[in-house]
Amino acid sequence: MPRLRQVPRAEVTDKKILYFYDRLFGPDKDPAVDGGTVHGTPGDWWTVFAQSPNVFDHAVRGFALYRNAALDPMLRELGQCRAGYARGSQFVFSQHSKQMRSLGMPEEKIAAIAHWQIADCYTELERAVLAYTDGLVFDGGRVPGAVVDILKADLSDPEILELTYITCLYDMHATICRALRLEFDDREEPVVEVEVPAGIGARDLSADLSGE
Repeated sequence: MPRLRQVPRAEVTDKKILYFYDRLFGPDKDPAVDGGTVHGTPGDWWTVFAQSPNVFDHAVRGFALYRNAALDPMLRELGQCRAGYARGSQFVFSQHSKQMRSLGMPEEKIAAIAHWQIADCYTELERAVLAYTDGLVFDGGRVPGAVVDILKADLSDPEILELTYITCLYDMHATICRALRLEFDDREEPVVEVEVPAGIGARDLSADLSGE
């Protein structure tokens, strides 16, 4: 379950939120009670973001950026998908894998997102986009000049700005989804202590390993 309360349809007065409740879930469903979007996702991103109409509106207007963007959608999705993977968001990674597929991205390239550094299926520009994404997500914007040089050889300054903004936007969405356990990121922490098996007593591990 999400870590924040989902807002039932009956409590929603904001027209934009109601529009998306209708469009994504159907006009006869209460998404907070009977979830599941027309895209096959749980849909609790929408019902949790409905807590704040201002935040909801800001986020949705961010999605509208795509309509008049100069950047090639395939490059945009490559950055978004890698950002989701790098940030560890199963939701962002999964959704943008599907979006790349809908745009005609070869399956080989989608499958290689996780190990793009050793994959030879990408063009030089695509590799630069992936390297740039890693610089944004892993290194907080510390991007080598050589990567930017390759981007600038093929992309205009507005396209690079869009790539930067959209990739960082989805790094944020990936972080939010993990923090609030939204959508496919509603998962237990995988790194936990493994209990000592029954019958095994507590020992000084460092002493055993050092031969003391």
